[in-house]
This record gives sequence, C-alpha cells and structure tokens, in this order.
Amino acid sequence: MIQKPALLAALVALPLLSGCVSTVASVVTAPVRVAGKAVDWTTTSQSEADEKRGRQVRKQEEELGKLDRRYQKHLKECRGGDEKSCDMARDDYDDIQAARRY
Repeated sequence: MIQKPALLAALVALPLLSGCVSTVASVVTAPVRVAGKAVDWTTTSQSEADEKRGRQVRKQEEELGKLDRRYQKHLKECRGGDEKSCDMARDDYDDIQAARRY
C-alpha cells in the first residue's frame, strides 16, 4: 500500500510532470511519423502516376506528329520524282512504325 506522503507528493508533482509526459509521447511517436513521411515520399499516388502517363502519351503523340509531317513532306517530294525523298520517306515510315510500338 502506498503511504499518504508519497501519494501526496506524486499528486503534487503530477502537474509539473505533464510537460515531460508530452515530451515522452512526442519522442515515442516520432519514429512512426518519420516512417509515415518516408512512405509518402517513396510511393506515387494514383493521380501522380496518371499525370506522368499523360505526359508520356503527349510526348509520344508530339513525336509521332513530327515524324508524320516529315514523312508527308518527303512523300510529296517522292511523288514529284525525287528518288532521294522516296528513300527518306521509307525511313520516316519505319521510324513512325517503331515509335508506335512503344
């Protein structure tokens, strides 16, 4: 059984120790908060993944557009009788097919 003076001393000291209790609680929960932040930094949210994929698709479409414009130019020149442009149009076509595979 606790003696009355010891109990009284503990009750008097309790308000003085409340700061220590909150500090101890902060120290105890700190690793959990740090781990949570690390998980947030290392994982990609679905919206971030969607944005990244959207950028990739737009970049691929832009590249295909450039290749197609170049192909159309060389094809027109080929139809005009320029043999070198025919070769370049074939190369452009191959580049377009390769870009579409990805």
